[in-house]
Amino acid sequence: MSAAPPSTVSRGVVLMILAVFLFTTMDATAKGLIERYPAPQVIWVRFAGQFALVLLILGPRLGPVLRTRFPVLHFWRSASQFGATTFFFLSLPHVGLAEATAVADLNPVLITLGAALFLGERLGVRRLAGVVVALLGALIVIRPGAGVFTWWSLLPLCCALSYATSALLTRKIGAQESVWASMVYAALFGTLVAGAALPFVWQPVAPADLWRFGLVALLGTGAQLCIIRSFSITEAAVVAPFAYLGIVFATIWGVVLFDHWPDRWTVVGALVIVGAGLYVWHRETRAIRPS
Repeated sequence: MSAAPPSTVSRGVVLMILAVFLFTTMDATAKGLIERYPAPQVIWVRFAGQFALVLLILGPRLGPVLRTRFPVLHFWRSASQFGATTFFFLSLPHVGLAEATAVADLNPVLITLGAALFLGERLGVRRLAGVVVALLGALIVIRPGAGVFTWWSLLPLCCALSYATSALLTRKIGAQESVWASMVYAALFGTLVAGAALPFVWQPVAPADLWRFGLVALLGTGAQLCIIRSFSITEAAVVAPFAYLGIVFATIWGVVLFDHWPDRWTVVGALVIVGAGLYVWHRETRAIRPS
């Protein structure tokens, strides 16, 4: 693949950072809801809300958007995105928000390696170094052996695998189709699958929680739009390390909403992650800038 211009790389990185911020905000909101409502109900609202919002935005343009050349890829991409959301939401009652995010944020390693193996993207020293350093930062945060890796921690790990699959398929479809096609199919898949469980788990929603459910749908839709666009215009290995910022945002939300203060090692790991992401961004834009 030919190198993208610096402006495209910058837009892709900014969109990824915005997507991560929106996703972690959604996760924090969902964590509060899942403490009082069944997880399938919250998951259904997340996807049904996205489906309703996309329908409102597209209107009469829905027909052309649904005509796709990649029905199989859209199916698997939708399934993997649904899996990523489901695995993560199911882990929230049992794993702290920052810790679950740290485990799930192992996905950039999988994305970078998968992009090299399946999409033919370069796996240069700079990219590999950025991913490895960011991974070390994540390990500093979660500190294996310190009680984070319980059986419940396998759920965020499954989330990482599902998310990496979704990201690679998004990159594969990329600029060949409208971003709205991925939005519609993913939302429809999630709405139907999660909706099948509703008759068995539904609980009446308290009026005071309606805005929280709406916020989950809105944040999830915005985050998904940003991340699809990011992977469509920028190579996956370039933007993948910035997903590690999710640990930083999740830690902040843990303090603000749940009074879960990070210790010094969490702060150190977060600084390592941010530094690695900025290094990759700086080196990539310098490498492709005209002499």
